[in-house]
Amino acid sequence: MQAVSSPVTNSPTRFVLWGNLISVYILWGSTYLFIHFMTEQMPPLYMVSIRYLVAGALLYGYARLTGTPAPTRTEWKSAGIIGILLLAISNGCLSTGLQYIPSGMAALLGGLLPVYLLTLNWVSFGKKRPSNLALAGLVVGLIGIYLLVKPDKLQGTGDLDSKLIGVGLVAAGNFVWAIGTLLTPRLSLPSPTISSGIQMIVGGLVLLPFSLAVEPVSLFSIFDAPSKAIGSMIYLVIFGSIIGFSSYSWLARNASPQLLSTYAFVNPVVAMLLGTTFAGEIFSSQSFVGAVIALIGVILITLGRK
Repeated sequence: MQAVSSPVTNSPTRFVLWGNLISVYILWGSTYLFIHFMTEQMPPLYMVSIRYLVAGALLYGYARLTGTPAPTRTEWKSAGIIGILLLAISNGCLSTGLQYIPSGMAALLGGLLPVYLLTLNWVSFGKKRPSNLALAGLVVGLIGIYLLVKPDKLQGTGDLDSKLIGVGLVAAGNFVWAIGTLLTPRLSLPSPTISSGIQMIVGGLVLLPFSLAVEPVSLFSIFDAPSKAIGSMIYLVIFGSIIGFSSYSWLARNASPQLLSTYAFVNPVVAMLLGTTFAGEIFSSQSFVGAVIALIGVILITLGRK
């Protein structure tokens, strides 16, 4: 994705903005299904770290080969900080938390991200109170997420302590993701493509030693992965990381936090539809109502942005 160098006219800016939003809405919504396929028979932290290392190397190499200037030491440090927050800590917490709680419960907790974004931007980062319409959209969106993932049926099999660990990890991961998102436009970062590459490389390098220490893998276990896991990882590298994450990084620099936060309401809807179509998951009438309500929340937040 291209960074907008200056606000020349409203039309190109609006087109690029919504193009990146749609990319995050659709492509990141599809990653739930492919992460499931990727980690069915392979440890999650290991596969996530390999995914980021491959995607990061491709992005960084492409940026340098096409003439993007080498980042300065300050830009490396800034992009590395964002990579540690978003990809190593946040996604590491999510991947580990999913070992303790059902994925539907994790999706419900993911709906709290807009609350973190708007609240942190209100009380700390931006000191900007969201409009009443945006706050109403948050409430409506959270109700939709609640209905969408059918929490009344998410009992799981683990004990209470395990569930508390899982909930705590996923909630902490979302909180750190919100911090990284709001911190992004406040740091000195290189161009979007090379910045995304650095973030993925650093995130992968931080995650890999943890994986080797706690998971039953070696450095070269990727060569023993089944074809389904490899194919899913290739999809995630191209569409989840290179395209989707680059779009998110651009939005973190150029979109308002409350508009950016709408992806947390749309992604579960996309994930539920794909899961129903390709993984045999049941899309109940309650889930359909939840999806509609979540999208209404997105519309209210969009209309209420200042």
